Amino acid sequence: MPKIALLGYGKMGKAIEQLAISAGDEIVMRLSADNEAVLTTTNLKQADVAIDFSHPDTGFRHIEACLKANVPVVSGTTGWLHRFEEAKALCLEKEGAFFYASNFSIGVNLFFALNQKLAELMNDWPAYQPSMTEIHHIQKLDAPSGTAITLAEDMIESLERVKGWQEGTNAEAGHIPIEAIREGDVKGTHEIRYTSAVDTLTIRHEAHSREGFARGALQAAHWLIGKKGVFGMRDMLGL
Repeated sequence: MPKIALLGYGKMGKAIEQLAISAGDEIVMRLSADNEAVLTTTNLKQADVAIDFSHPDTGFRHIEACLKANVPVVSGTTGWLHRFEEAKALCLEKEGAFFYASNFSIGVNLFFALNQKLAELMNDWPAYQPSMTEIHHIQKLDAPSGTAITLAEDMIESLERVKGWQEGTNAEAGHIPIEAIREGDVKGTHEIRYTSAVDTLTIRHEAHSREGFARGALQAAHWLIGKKGVFGMRDMLGL
């Protein structure tokens, strides 16, 4: 069974650990903010694959270290995506394996597909204006969430009258307003609305626990071993 390096040992890292051990996997590294010095090429090479759920400030550095050590890496850390193309280029240069998803839940990825299809349909109905709300726990540092940004980018790609997104409840014409709320221990809720003068159409996904995210991340780690290239959930799920 695979040997796994956990880069980030917070709530998600510990949830993944429980599932991995139950599946018979071996955890060979548990990296946290208190022991960053263990992130060396020698230590990484003990792993068959690494899973990163860390911090926006360390996400890229962890990915870079894995690719330079020729260790496949799965990343669920958000807030560092301004360097995504750099990570992709490094993966291709090193002929490595890199898997990124803003959300590893199977349900959310079906929600992504539904969102994109609805946006395509809305091209014929310009009276409906899109908006989005996302809610997460108070410890989540980035806002809007990576999932919300993925949803917005898919809408921008599919809906001709939308050119971008803006955080907040109001936005310029041609932009999707994204309201980001942080409260309690909310695991993750995303709601997309299309509002006209006469009605509102809403689609919504609400996570009940972190297990769905952890299962998807562990599945991605198993799937990535032996592959080369840059991948995401659509590749794994065939969407």
